[in-house]
Amino acid sequence: MTPPPARVLTASALTVGVLLASAACSALTSPPTAERPDLTATTTSAAPPEKGRSPGASPALTPAQAQAALITDTDLGEAWTPTQGAATWHDVVLKATTDRPDCRRLLDTLYAEEPFGADARPRAVLVLDEEWNQTQLRQQVVARPAADVDRTLAWLRTLPKRCARFTAKTGSGAHEVEVTEATLPRVGDNRQGLRLVVSGETADGEPASFTLDVAAVRVGDDAMALTYGGFGEVYPEVTQAVVQLAAQRLTEVRKQGRVEV
Repeated sequence: MTPPPARVLTASALTVGVLLASAACSALTSPPTAERPDLTATTTSAAPPEKGRSPGASPALTPAQAQAALITDTDLGEAWTPTQGAATWHDVVLKATTDRPDCRRLLDTLYAEEPFGADARPRAVLVLDEEWNQTQLRQQVVARPAADVDRTLAWLRTLPKRCARFTAKTGSGAHEVEVTEATLPRVGDNRQGLRLVVSGETADGEPASFTLDVAAVRVGDDAMALTYGGFGEVYPEVTQAVVQLAAQRLTEVRKQGRVEV
């Protein structure tokens, strides 16, 4: 495990209150000792899917509509910029295997960046880099039957128990992985969040830790997935606020117009 050079960690946290009030977000930058913003969004863990889906064949967002549903670097603040390429940790950490089937499936899913399956091709993708903490955020929007998405979310919901702790083998050796549930805002029709912490050592034998937040939300017959991680600080507040805004934006775009595929 080879983390990037250490830098001063700066909290890039979003205020959920602004998200709820104006469907927009403001990025705050403050030192690690500063008080974290108050999270006023209603959150949930492992909430059941909600009713109210449209009957009939599943319509789909156009590529332009799916693109409009994505968040942007402007939403997050000056520390965030369009990506310069794949994160260095993608192969170092996620290209891994384990003897435990569900945990191996999780690693394979994250490495392939296919949260809803190989046949669920994303209609729009956004990848942003955060230079201060050297983290990366990836969001994708897919059109997928609600029942298929709900099955994926139900499986994700089992992983904090099935894969609470396991050993993953990478090209650089064995690493310990911890999977816990991540609390998400109560948005969309169904949702699930996870947090993975991978612990290992650098080439010099120094301890290193990698954190990845994973969130998936269904809105009708569309869904969005988010990953946010790195060797630096990965703030739950950022994950929650981005999920809040992204789901809200997807809901608004769906209301503005749909087409039949």
